[in-house]
Amino acid sequence: MTAAVVESEGFAPQRFNSTAVALRTFGSVLWRDIFVTGRELLPFLAQVIIQPFFMLFIFGKVLTGIGFVNGTAFEPVLLAGIVALNGFLGGLQNTTMPLILDFSFTREIEDRLLAPMPISLVAVEKMVFGALRGIVAAVLMAPIGLLLLPAVKWGAGVWLPVIGIMVLGSLAGAAIGMTIGTLVPPRRINIMFAVVLTPLMFTGATQFPWKSLETERWFQVVCALNPLTYISEAMRAVTTTIPSIPLWIDIPVALAGVLLFGAIGIWGFMKRAID
Repeated sequence: MTAAVVESEGFAPQRFNSTAVALRTFGSVLWRDIFVTGRELLPFLAQVIIQPFFMLFIFGKVLTGIGFVNGTAFEPVLLAGIVALNGFLGGLQNTTMPLILDFSFTREIEDRLLAPMPISLVAVEKMVFGALRGIVAAVLMAPIGLLLLPAVKWGAGVWLPVIGIMVLGSLAGAAIGMTIGTLVPPRRINIMFAVVLTPLMFTGATQFPWKSLETERWFQVVCALNPLTYISEAMRAVTTTIPSIPLWIDIPVALAGVLLFGAIGIWGFMKRAID
């Protein structure tokens, strides 16, 4: 069937209209979620600021202030890692937790599934929204950290790559959050967070450079399996002179993590939605 025949029979315009409707619906649903976040701004800010603030304060301010660690060497390492961690966890938690509620006995997800867009696009919207909240969490943490740790200086030239890494890290967290939120039963989510979240935080090279683990080779290998490690190291690569995993490794590995976990998460979402 030629393109002219297809178009004359109405198939091409119909396909175009369906795509346009799906994209408009995607934008409307995303905007609704953003609007709801604006109405719950204070709880959201408390969620994304309090924990990383105290981590920076204790590890970066108190321990360096009492001379327990070398502030000049440690503060730049810590700030880059905490900003990366905040975006990653923000994307993960803000994707997983709404999914748990949506797929609970109330089945709130059914309203979205009735929207005129493919089920897979509903899953993508969930990840994009979770990633947006993660980006906000990371963006907020950067100036707070720079004020809290005045010895750390980020020049104007680093902010563009820093924002790019924040976006990538938040997407990676959202993709993993989609996988967790769709493959783990709601009644097991508390156990899963305890089993998965803590190891992710402490094997993601957020508080130490990955290359400094050469004397602990087994732990270095464990950290290399964590996608967060490559976000932390990428952040250090652009904000410090500390030896780190080069960007030409960090970026492809992080992108591969987004694609892999995103695909698994979308598959899990569609399976849960159909069930």
